[in-house]
Amino acid sequence: MYVFEKTYVRYSSLVQSEVAVRAVRRSASPASTGFEYTFPAIRGVQAGREFYASMCPLRLIPKIFLFDDEDLSAELRAQRILNKSRLPALTRYILDNPDDYVFSALTASVDGDMVFESQGDGGVAHRTGQLRIPMDSRFLINDGQHRRAAIELALKENPDLGDETIAVVFFCDAGLTRSQQMFADLNRHAIRPARSIGVLYDHRDGNAQITRSLTERSTIFKGFVEMEKSTLSARSRKMFTLSALYFGNQSLLRGLELPQEESTALAGEFWEFVDGMLPEWGQVRSRNLSAQEMRRDFIHSHGIALHALGRVGNAVLRDSIKPAKWKKGMASLKSVDWSRSNTDWEGRAIVGGRVSKSHQNVTLTVNYLRRHLGLELSSEEQRVEDAYLRGDS
Repeated sequence: MYVFEKTYVRYSSLVQSEVAVRAVRRSASPASTGFEYTFPAIRGVQAGREFYASMCPLRLIPKIFLFDDEDLSAELRAQRILNKSRLPALTRYILDNPDDYVFSALTASVDGDMVFESQGDGGVAHRTGQLRIPMDSRFLINDGQHRRAAIELALKENPDLGDETIAVVFFCDAGLTRSQQMFADLNRHAIRPARSIGVLYDHRDGNAQITRSLTERSTIFKGFVEMEKSTLSARSRKMFTLSALYFGNQSLLRGLELPQEESTALAGEFWEFVDGMLPEWGQVRSRNLSAQEMRRDFIHSHGIALHALGRVGNAVLRDSIKPAKWKKGMASLKSVDWSRSNTDWEGRAIVGGRVSKSHQNVTLTVNYLRRHLGLELSSEEQRVEDAYLRGDS
């Protein structure tokens, strides 16, 4: 037996073995090349079918895991077409966080003869061992094609990542119908977590840190922000969602390039100023008005309003971050009628009686506030405004 390539990996406290490419004598399969991959693996059973979990060096991922043929029609493929627009962000995530990136396991179907050699006849030893797969087998990813593509791109910039590993779950390929069903089943119950809880748990995003800090320190937000859900129930006593405040801060601080402590202080001062322009916020805190009543009768605590206020505030701050100047530029905010009964909001912030936070409606709300504050519209904002005034959908 000849070992052409091997990388030692530790995948559990029970097994310390190798992923190897080997040349072996094989008489059972005349068409085989005689070369095989050997993976340290754990054997399991789901729905009466054996499957195997292993660790694979990142440098092998682009070499052995293939994409389904994108030229085929959807009914002849076992995967969706790769969305290449997602790859730059995934790749940068790996490259920018080499010490703490996290990727979940890839799931693959193997069109070839898989042989599992257990370490023993019973107990744990029977479930652990080595998985041998001929090199001429076809490895088709059922789940994780974007992770696989991002790994390939990241390796081109940082080859040292090649010795790190990712978990891989191998299933025996039972044909196109089974592979398509696996894809459907793996994605059937996948639910993206609410944006608010993503902000709450993200300790890498500077804006998330700023937003959480405001919920902890600011008298405006402390105790009045829904930290987990991205929508408020009709009876909620909260005034804002964490995700709405996050996007408001993101718009407010865009392009200012300030240190984080200064950004946090500036955001806090800005929202304190806005709070002084919106008496209903204070009335909720003093319990003279319920949060439910405020949301029912006004739009200024909704996500679209925080986003729009952030964008307008950013325009004023870009002109000057001196408090005396930007506060003077925002002074006319006090006379804005935020009540739902204000017909000016229909088609801008309200569509069919409901507050809408689509990109177009955010821009139309920004335009309304800009005009109220005497600020010029950007070319894109003017285009959206002209379409609205023409009655274009």
